[in-house]
Amino acid sequence: MAVNQFGRRPLLRGAAGLALAPAIIGRARAGTVKLKLSSSQANDPKYANGRVYYDFLISRLKEAGLGEQIAISFFPDNQLGQEIDVINSVKLGVIDMMVSGSSISANLVPLVGTFDLGYLFSSFPQQTRAFDAGATRPIEEALLRMAGIRVISWAYNFGARSILARRPIHTPEDLRGLKIRTLPSPVITECLRLMGAAATPLAFGEVYTALQAGVLDGLEHDPPTILASKFYETAKFYALTQHIFSPLTTYFSDATFQRMDPKLREGFLSCARLAGADTRAHGLAVEQEALELLAQKGVSVIACDQAAFRARVLPQTTNFLARMPQARPVIELIQATTI
Repeated sequence: MAVNQFGRRPLLRGAAGLALAPAIIGRARAGTVKLKLSSSQANDPKYANGRVYYDFLISRLKEAGLGEQIAISFFPDNQLGQEIDVINSVKLGVIDMMVSGSSISANLVPLVGTFDLGYLFSSFPQQTRAFDAGATRPIEEALLRMAGIRVISWAYNFGARSILARRPIHTPEDLRGLKIRTLPSPVITECLRLMGAAATPLAFGEVYTALQAGVLDGLEHDPPTILASKFYETAKFYALTQHIFSPLTTYFSDATFQRMDPKLREGFLSCARLAGADTRAHGLAVEQEALELLAQKGVSVIACDQAAFRARVLPQTTNFLARMPQARPVIELIQATTI
């Protein structure tokens, strides 16, 4: 397995981590469909959403009797490149699958950025109800039409996105001027800017080193990701802003989809959807546990003034709709959905 090019700790340090690693699978039988699945996150089977989804998918394929017909090689920790490069490779059919937040594909299809609007969702259960009511349909259609990418499952990132920083944050004033890493997404960058931060887009694989060197003052992410990626080693204050409930997306190249035998394809897609549901349930279960473990590792978990942050971010949705009026039906459906 490759080690991150920026010199960050090797994947799951030591032999124990290597024992867990599924990235290199045994030789597939002749005629087996071989797929590559990429994730930017660490190879952690409990707290890293890409590995969790992969494990559930393999289990579902075996249950369906497809385990020997479809072989999936899993590449965690940016082994196939930074996310912005991987999503383009999925578009081209060079990489078959990618597990990531919805945010990364907004660089290809800006409408996807709808799901990154600050304080749009109030919880993950509300998100599921909105998605079940059809909120994802325009997004999926736009991704397929404009980028040749299919969404084959929706799940949750493992908790709402909040801010881990090198100093305490209670109010927007505390955040003023701090260099907080965001995804390379214009919508998330704007959200953090409105919250008061000096929003700093940066590839996920560069974050640990940047925090270590003081190039960044913090980042925004969910608790299990912070735990799995060991960001708590570099920053000790976690403010529960909960500004984005980010959906977890499994992207699938349409070029790969078209190459698959239709009968095999339908079974695979069914397993992918079921694995997404499994991953949702897992994500809800581990968020609180991850927060408790972060506290044990010396991180101060701060119940900050969410109302003050929400008030500052409120104009974002109005501004987004002015630029992207086609997002209105999606936003209205989400806002009308309750839990």
